Formats: sequence, structure tokens, C-alpha cells
Amino acid sequence: MLIPLFLAAADLPPSPQESRFAQCVALVDKSPEKAVDAAGTWQVEGGGVLARQCLGIALAAQKRWIPASLAFQQAAEAAERGRDGRSARLWVQAGNAALAGGEAEKARRYLDAAIIASTLSGAEKGEAHLDRARALGALGKLTDARADLDMAQKLVPQDALAWLLSATLARKMGDLPRATTDIAEAAKLSPDDAPVALEAGNIAAMNGSPAAARLAWAAAVKNAPDSVAGKAAAEALKQFEAPPEQ
Repeated sequence: MLIPLFLAAADLPPSPQESRFAQCVALVDKSPEKAVDAAGTWQVEGGGVLARQCLGIALAAQKRWIPASLAFQQAAEAAERGRDGRSARLWVQAGNAALAGGEAEKARRYLDAAIIASTLSGAEKGEAHLDRARALGALGKLTDARADLDMAQKLVPQDALAWLLSATLARKMGDLPRATTDIAEAAKLSPDDAPVALEAGNIAAMNGSPAAARLAWAAAVKNAPDSVAGKAAAEALKQFEAPPEQ
């Protein structure tokens, strides 16, 4: 979700600031390191919100998540001071970078700010609730995460991740009927997704259906054997191996 927010009006030529932002973001694809330098220079020259945002994008491209989240935070704060309408989307970017960097509490605060701004709507609002649910889940606040996931499912019903996370949360909270229903929807939306297959196996196992669990875990391994989900599924399948002969 760490995407540029270059929203120039379609019927107007881009401003010099917007043009420089587009150039900075284009440089990220070629050389994130050079883009960091370019964004830093632009910031010193008074680049403001867009310079800080480009810096965040460049740092995120290098997986430097914590400094990226700080850059997005500073961009969001500058946007709030300027009242230019971009702050909520920038808070979302800050939240995603913080989540990627393992700072769930900071991510929750950033995403709170994005949602409280009340300027997001539709899919953007849904994804913000989904991201905050991820942060809340990481913090162990499962009831709060459930409320955000319910909202995400209403606003972005075609996002398989919303159904996957909802199924996982339901399993953790002991609601197996909800878990079973939601993982089926996730599988419908993303049939070849290894994390979905892994969770389907986990839920089937808890439902007392070892054959279904084995089938789902095998699908996860087949779809992405080298992924985290694929390796976890392979580990789960070991319980079905025959014990070595004595």
C-alpha cells in the first residue's frame, strides 16, 4: 500500500511541485538510494509535503521501514498544518511502514489519525480499517480488531485478505462457524493463495476434519513451497507421516 499519492487534477497541468514529485517517484524505481538523496535535497530547498512523501517511498523501497514511517508521519503532519487534504492517506502510508517494521503500536496511532480525519471513503477507508485491524491483532486487542475487520469486509468485500484475517481472528477467538465461513470466502476470492490454504487447514484441523486439513495444507505447499505459509503447511503435514520403524 505504500503507493504514491500524486493526485493532480486531470484537466490541469501539474504544478512544478507535482512534476518534481513525479520525477522523484520515478527515480525510486531506478535507484532508491539516489531518490533518497534527491528527496533530501528537495526537502532542504523547501519541498514540503511532497518531498517528505517521496523520501518515505524511497526508504520503503529499501525496506527501511522505520525511517520510512517517520518520513510519512512528517509528511502527514505537514499536510495537516497546510490543510491540503492529503493527511489521511499519508497517515495510512505511515501506518503500513510502521507495521512492516514491526511497530504495531505506532502503526495503530497512525491509522487512528487516518480514520479520525474522516476524509477517506470507499475502498481507501476499508483498507485503513483492515490495516488497523492488523495492528490491533498484533497488539492482542482482538475485540477491537474484530470491529475493524467487520468494517473492512463491508467496504472492501472483494479483498481476500479481509476475509483471511477475519477467519484467522475468529479461529483465535474460538468462533469456528465464523472462521469456516470466512475462510471459504477468502478461498473463493483467492483460490491459489498459500496463506489462505494454510489457514483453511488450520481451521479444518480445529473442526476435527484431518482429511480436509491435510488437503488444504498440501495445497499451500504446492502453491508456494518456499513461502512462510508454504513452510508452515509443510511442517503441519509432518503429523501425517508414518513413524519410523523401530
